[in-house]
Amino acid sequence: MATPVKLAIVYYSSTGTITEIAKELHDAAVKAGAEVRLVKTAELAPQAAIDTNPAWAAHHAATAHVPHATPEDIEWADAVILGTPTRFGNVSAQLKQFIDTLGGLWAEGKLIDKVFSGFVSSATSHAGQEATLLSLYTSIHHFGGITVTPGFTQPSKFIDGNPYGTSHVDGQGNNPVDEVTRTAARVQAERVVRVAAQLKAA
Repeated sequence: MATPVKLAIVYYSSTGTITEIAKELHDAAVKAGAEVRLVKTAELAPQAAIDTNPAWAAHHAATAHVPHATPEDIEWADAVILGTPTRFGNVSAQLKQFIDTLGGLWAEGKLIDKVFSGFVSSATSHAGQEATLLSLYTSIHHFGGITVTPGFTQPSKFIDGNPYGTSHVDGQGNNPVDEVTRTAARVQAERVVRVAAQLKAA
């Protein structure tokens, strides 16, 4: 019997949108038969900055129990899904800082041929979601990783419209994660697990 795919979902979320998508990815991956670690990156902002935004402060407190990601989580995994809000069309500092800690694994060749994918949120439409995912995937090319995106592989993808990864427009917190986004997350998780399983069995 084949051993299950080991999937690490590593994310940064300030006010909770990315956390919600990460949970949907987690549940779909578990249902698809994967062993999943759901971990967040460390917060870099000072508490004083966090406290200026009630939604940020509330989410920071509510997720204090979630383990912080470590390079060991990436070494353990067959597949990795990385999540971030957009920051000026780019990856958040918190996720980028974590990626920068993977230099040791990269130097040892331990990131080669792992499956990677990404997901993202932004406050408004056309706010750099695709640019953020493409920026994220640039690092994966350097790793020698295998980028597995959802693509337009299911009819539902023509509804959410993003072949690069799951994305959501949260409208400054006014648009909760909806069924369109949840469906996109399920499609992405299932494809990542399926491809990683095929590679693991090869």
